[in-house]
Amino acid sequence: MSRIKIKNKVLAVLAAEDATNCIEQLAVYPIKDLINPLFASICRGDEQIRWKGIYCFGHFLAVLADQHMESARIIMRRFLWSLNDESGGIGWGAPETMAEAMVNHSRLRSEYLHMLVSYTQEDGPEPHQDGNYLELPALQRGLLWALNRVAEKHPEDLARFDFDQDLADYLGSPDEEVVILAARCLIRLGFADKYQDELGRLADLQKEIPFYHQGSFINLTMADVLDNARRDF
Repeated sequence: MSRIKIKNKVLAVLAAEDATNCIEQLAVYPIKDLINPLFASICRGDEQIRWKGIYCFGHFLAVLADQHMESARIIMRRFLWSLNDESGGIGWGAPETMAEAMVNHSRLRSEYLHMLVSYTQEDGPEPHQDGNYLELPALQRGLLWALNRVAEKHPEDLARFDFDQDLADYLGSPDEEVVILAARCLIRLGFADKYQDELGRLADLQKEIPFYHQGSFINLTMADVLDNARRDF
C-alpha cells in the first residue's frame, strides 16, 4: 500500500473509531509505516483526531522502543528538536506524545522525562542549570497536560525532580487553562498542602476546559480540581 493510502487510512481510523479500536486497527501495519501519518495526525485541527493520534503514537512508540530502542530514540529526538527555537517548527503535540510514550515505557521515561521537566524551567544562575522554558501558552498547555499524564501513572518519577515551584509559577499565568492544568499537576504530585494559599485564591475561577482523559474529553474546572484533590479522576 502506498504511503498516501496508509496516511489516509490512519486518519480515517482516527476519525471514526474510539481510542482502543484505533490501536487494534492500526496494529496491522508495520510501525515504520505509521510514523509519518501519526506525526501528521497530532498537528490536525480536529481535536478528536489529534488526541487519538497522540494516544496511538505514544502506544506505538513504546512498542517500537521494545523492538528497537534506537529507532524510538530518533523519534523522541525529533520531538525535542521540534520544540527547539532553532528548528523553525512549533512542536504541536510533541510534549503530549512524548508523555504518552513515557507512560507506557520505563526506559523512555528514564531517558527523557528530565527533558519534559526542563520545559518548565528558565536558565538557572549556576553552570549546567539550563532550562528550556516554553513561552507560548498553547505549548504550555500541552506540556502541562503531558506532566499531568505522567503524574497520574508515575508520580514518584516526576517528584524526584523537585520542580514544584516551577509548576506553582504557572498559577500566576494569564492563561486560565494553563492555571487549571498546573493546579491539577501540583495536586497530583502531593503539593496541595504546600500551595494551599495559592490554590485557595483560585477557587472562584470559572473557566471550563476540555481535558482529554482515559480516551475521551471531560469538562474540567478549578472547582473540579480542588474538589477532587485527593481522588483519582
